[in-house]
Amino acid sequence: MTETSWPPARIRFSPEDRILYLTKDLDLIRRQIRDGLRLRMADLDPAELLDDVNTDVMTPAWVCFRHRPEDIALDAYAGLVDADGERVIGTRELMAGGFKAIVSGQRKGTGSSRETAAQCERWSGIRFVFASSFAPIHERNNINLGQLMGDHDMLRRLEAGEELALAEFTDRYDPITQLILECGGLFPFSRRVAAGEIVLPANATGPRPMTMAEKMIAAKMLNPGPAGAYVAPGDAVLARVDGGYSHEFTTAQVHTFLQQEFGPDYRVRNPDKLAVFEDHLLYADGVARFAPFVDQIQTLRDLQREFQAHTGVRDYQARDGVSPGICHQVAREEFVDPGDFIQATDSHTCMGGASNALSYGVGATEYAALAESGFTFVKVPESIRFELVGELPAGCTAKDVMLHILDTFAKREDTLNRSMEFGGPGLASLSVDERATLCNMATECTARTGICEGDEALAEWLAARRPGTSAADFAARFVAPDEGAEYAGGVHTIDLGAIQPMLARPGDPTYGVPVAEAGEVPIDIAYGGSCTAGKEDDLAYYARVCAEAVAAGRRVAEGVSFYIQFGSRPVQERARAEGWIDLFERAGVTLIDPGCGACIGCGPGVSETREQVTVSAINRNFAGRSGPGQLWLASPLTVAASAFSGRIVAYREGMFAEPAATA
Repeated sequence: MTETSWPPARIRFSPEDRILYLTKDLDLIRRQIRDGLRLRMADLDPAELLDDVNTDVMTPAWVCFRHRPEDIALDAYAGLVDADGERVIGTRELMAGGFKAIVSGQRKGTGSSRETAAQCERWSGIRFVFASSFAPIHERNNINLGQLMGDHDMLRRLEAGEELALAEFTDRYDPITQLILECGGLFPFSRRVAAGEIVLPANATGPRPMTMAEKMIAAKMLNPGPAGAYVAPGDAVLARVDGGYSHEFTTAQVHTFLQQEFGPDYRVRNPDKLAVFEDHLLYADGVARFAPFVDQIQTLRDLQREFQAHTGVRDYQARDGVSPGICHQVAREEFVDPGDFIQATDSHTCMGGASNALSYGVGATEYAALAESGFTFVKVPESIRFELVGELPAGCTAKDVMLHILDTFAKREDTLNRSMEFGGPGLASLSVDERATLCNMATECTARTGICEGDEALAEWLAARRPGTSAADFAARFVAPDEGAEYAGGVHTIDLGAIQPMLARPGDPTYGVPVAEAGEVPIDIAYGGSCTAGKEDDLAYYARVCAEAVAAGRRVAEGVSFYIQFGSRPVQERARAEGWIDLFERAGVTLIDPGCGACIGCGPGVSETREQVTVSAINRNFAGRSGPGQLWLASPLTVAASAFSGRIVAYREGMFAEPAATA
């Protein structure tokens, strides 16, 4: 079938069609690829299929150094490794396998928003993707590329010889998404809309109480119905985008796609609120295993500079080797405002929700389209609300709250593809930076986004960072949920006072355990940084522990490397003004200029061997993401306390005045 005839009106699989089953038994995957083994859905228990196939597995960081999809596909699934660290699917093997479809279990495509994960399958010849469920950003990336997604029952029917209509792959979606799939992807759809060949239906929802996400989407909607600007979960609308950003991992693709679709003289809308950042690969040149990719990394940087010069968007690229900071942190400091609709090419874009904004990550195709047009497609998500009450105990932070939510609500998929709404009297007890942690890790919950209610503390935080503004300016823009708003995921009360210090076991942030129940875990590396844990208040947590340790005559434990990386230049300047930098150095901490670094395996703090154990304050710990070793997730307080103890321990005030053996 030619590309121009995609998708077919009717779908039939022949006995000769190859289907790759991603099974928990990795040897079965190898045998399918190399020995011609054929499996059938009818003969498999879905429990035998791999769950949580994350985007790092599909295209690890080094594969993303390439910006052409056909080159990315050469090393599809390079992050899928066995217990010995050996790749299960080798270079060119997926592409050469002639597979028509690929099959996995629950939550296909969790993790980062990298569209490369969907591209590696699409450019390997795979056009059908079957799973029990899909992570929302990955699902959207597949839709934008024209990939057809189905469930296991549909595959059983196809393997039994049944012919399925295209509608069976599309009818579970809203009318606009159906049109995108029927057109073969987002760009063909956009061309037909621009040519007047497709008339978008007006939204039919009438007056109703709305959640924060619903109200923000309704306010930006371009196709309201006769009843006015109201939306409900499942509605398909076009919405105006206020701003967004990309970074050097993704901008090259955005630039390339825009040139291909709109010509070399393309323009973007609203460049004063679009931005580029150099943060993800800032330290990659110094990582030994990335030495073969230095030229590719430089190409990404060069193409980003070309894009910025061409479009005139905000420029947050490195100067003299120093970055202004991590995109999510800088964006909330400088241009994400209450009520904004923000899109960016990174899954942690949802961190902007701490500013009472609607923000979430998209792939390069979707970002390119919205940057050119100024609007994007939105399927209104369901919401789940968390009513926070009480105050956190002294040894706990918002990170512990999120690890608790991951281990409960996310594990049972209560948060899947929903907007996580945070409010209640307990929210006021959390600083604005701590609220950013809640929203940042919504993507770890496989949610669409996270949004916090606005209050006086937020208004003052924003005004202090935006010259010429007042707290009243921002307070006037706050969006609050309506009384009687409906929450499909329920309303859940979380008693902050009952939270205890938490960890996530190596391999996945979803699987939590209280620190007290983790047992004896000696460590080699303690890392504090990333968008989740490189904010001003995170630095204050590290400083609190370091001050107590230094006062007790302690330094970082022998054999342990403790790294602290600043999230932005203002964070670094605050640390200098408070005297924390001197404190950290006296304690034996290694300090790193602003950037992403170890969080994506591109900088100091990355493990070098499989035997090394890291306790880290970053947001996700998929295998291999931050080096080959074991990586436990923890709060900034737990990370710092562990650095001085040589093993994972929860922080307690005065703990370093005790004998080291009982710390």
